[in-house]
Amino acid sequence: MNQTSERHAVLWAVVCGGAIMGLALGIRHVQGLFLLPMTLDRGWSREAFAFAIAVQNLVWGIAQPLTGMVADRFGAVRVLVAGALLYAAGLVLMSLSLSPLHLTLSGGVLIGIALACTAFGTVYGAISRRVDPAHRGWALGLTGAIGGLGQFVLVPVVQGLQQWLGWALALVILGGAMAAVAPSSAALRDQRPASRSAASAPSMRQAIREAFRHRGFWLLNAGFLACGFQLAFIASHLPAYLQGKGLKPSVAVAGLAIIALTNIAGTYACGRLGDLYRRKYLLSGLYLARSAAMALFVLLPLSPLTVYLFSAVMGLLWLGTVPLTNGLISQVFGVRYIATLFGFVFFGHQVGSFLGVWLGGHVFDLTKSYALVWLGAIGLGLLAAALHWPIDDREIARAGRLVAA
Repeated sequence: MNQTSERHAVLWAVVCGGAIMGLALGIRHVQGLFLLPMTLDRGWSREAFAFAIAVQNLVWGIAQPLTGMVADRFGAVRVLVAGALLYAAGLVLMSLSLSPLHLTLSGGVLIGIALACTAFGTVYGAISRRVDPAHRGWALGLTGAIGGLGQFVLVPVVQGLQQWLGWALALVILGGAMAAVAPSSAALRDQRPASRSAASAPSMRQAIREAFRHRGFWLLNAGFLACGFQLAFIASHLPAYLQGKGLKPSVAVAGLAIIALTNIAGTYACGRLGDLYRRKYLLSGLYLARSAAMALFVLLPLSPLTVYLFSAVMGLLWLGTVPLTNGLISQVFGVRYIATLFGFVFFGHQVGSFLGVWLGGHVFDLTKSYALVWLGAIGLGLLAAALHWPIDDREIARAGRLVAA
């Protein structure tokens, strides 16, 4: 393949990867729009819905290292196709749920596994192997930006489907869309790096052991927990929070749409900045900025304007952590087992997501307020900023045997 053809193949992989990830994450992004109609129609508590989505996030985190191992060993395409079809099944079964247990099994367990197959770990892993290190930040950032565009489009689409056909049929249509996107996975056929010599390339077990001995790997894992807590809480509970404060549902829909729209620019910018500056410092700054934005949001008088400004700022900071974190792992440990190693780091993210979604519903049912959860999200952001700063981001040394940095 000549250089021009290879560039086109990489760009097509980026577009297809972004489309798959955008649809998968977009459906997850709008789940908060289903909270009130589902709970009111079925007579469930908010905590019942929140628990199912919290389980989804936890299952996603548990499954991510496993799907990463499969993708690293057998290629991303099989994982993506299986995940898209499983996602479709989960959405259809979610629409048929008649009890909180059914909702937890469909929207929680099935979709959680599907997200592990179709989101960051698998897509970014395949893209990382297709692009040289000098341009990896650009490719990851562009993939994330395209994914963010998908999330933006889905907000008004899902709102319109709910108003036109009801929440149950809206879920079925989303399931059909997820199944339809499965064939585009073929564009992400993995390109194995040929430059690494067999002597210096560790086995998967050695690579995992090497990462687990690296202090920075655990700091990334702990810091990523804050990201999951903040994003899952806001995405799942912001619509209900705003309506509880007396704002119209349209304000919440607009807020989620603004988050998704500005996330396009924010994710791409963070990916590009990762090529120019040290990623660990960018991550620290990003978490500090998030905490500041949330603190101002809860302290200032609430109005549609403050919601839109908060959403715009949070959107710029929304998923920029992911290409930066993925790029930092690649920078230190290489790309051979990037999906596996990112999967382990992402587990910390999903523990945070579980807590953010579930505690949001649980604390509200106990106190009739989200105030304590907002404070927790702010504090975790400050902690994450402190944890990322001392990470040793030098490429790990390998000379015949493995040496932990």
